[in-house]
Amino acid sequence: MGVLAVLQKVWPYVVAILLFCVIIFVHEFAHFITAKLCGVKVNEFAIGMGPKLIQFGKKETKYSLRLFPIGGYCAMEGEDEESSDSRAFINAPKYKRALIISAGAVMNIFTGFLIIAILLSTQSLIGTTTIAKFSDKAVSNRYLQAGDEIISINRMRCISDYDIQIGLMRDDDGVVDFVVKRDGEKKAIDGVKFNTEKSDEAYGKNKVIIQFDFMLLGQKPSFLNCIASGAKQTVSFARLVFISLYDLVTGQIGFSELSGPIGTVKAVAESTAYGFQNLMFIIAFISINIGVFNLLPIPALDGGRLFILLIQGITRDKVKIKHEALINTIGLVVLLVFIAVVSANDIFNIIKG
Repeated sequence: MGVLAVLQKVWPYVVAILLFCVIIFVHEFAHFITAKLCGVKVNEFAIGMGPKLIQFGKKETKYSLRLFPIGGYCAMEGEDEESSDSRAFINAPKYKRALIISAGAVMNIFTGFLIIAILLSTQSLIGTTTIAKFSDKAVSNRYLQAGDEIISINRMRCISDYDIQIGLMRDDDGVVDFVVKRDGEKKAIDGVKFNTEKSDEAYGKNKVIIQFDFMLLGQKPSFLNCIASGAKQTVSFARLVFISLYDLVTGQIGFSELSGPIGTVKAVAESTAYGFQNLMFIIAFISINIGVFNLLPIPALDGGRLFILLIQGITRDKVKIKHEALINTIGLVVLLVFIAVVSANDIFNIIKG
């Protein structure tokens, strides 16, 4: 295999890793700049984990690039230990600590929204939740009509065209319950039938794929509807985190279908073959998902730290920092084990096929 052939196979993964690093950088930089604006001392700002590759900075903050592009951190004074420094994180007011902790996740979500809004502005039409017309072999038009605005699918609220895709994808028998707005009134239409086909690529345990037999009305992009549609799409992506967790707990999807960092990089690398817009769409999706997942009240995540801070605010009691550090350490170990197991599954799936 020649050098050019090797580069053609490798470069999508290089691009994927670099874009993943950008998402991490955005997250950690938000922590960093918010800490600085709140007057909290930052000891080190790092991209990546493991051994240092580059370090610079002669003032109070050291900046470093580390070997493994799987994370990063903004190390603040008094973040995990007591400190007498008046500018230490632990000595900052609770509202400032909450702002600093949540900044990374919020910036990831905002970045995803911004990417989506920009992508929508380049399209000829922006999708809506209103049915425009049906395909020639449609069967759902026995129940639905052109002009119907889809409100919900199988009791799942639809605020964007993406929700309609997800709602139909999660169905397991091709018979779907709709709520639509028709002639200005809400109307429940149960038992809407679609043609289906079986596939091993179907969602979770659902091996049936609904044949999407209607088209949605499109709007010409403008500043306002790009912002509005971008916001709706962002909410749809964010909500998918909770839908996926629900489906995992209820057995709709199996543990083997989860993806870790390796699977994510592979998905981003494969998306490069479908053009720049598709690649950026995937990046927006990942950025929003990382932001939302980080806000979950899980130890070691930003949401876990926010939850402890909330408890402190409600009880007016100060959790000892050593106890908080222990909780976060245990959470981090569990999280790393989970990532390792999921990554092993990613590798198995890549080898398998």
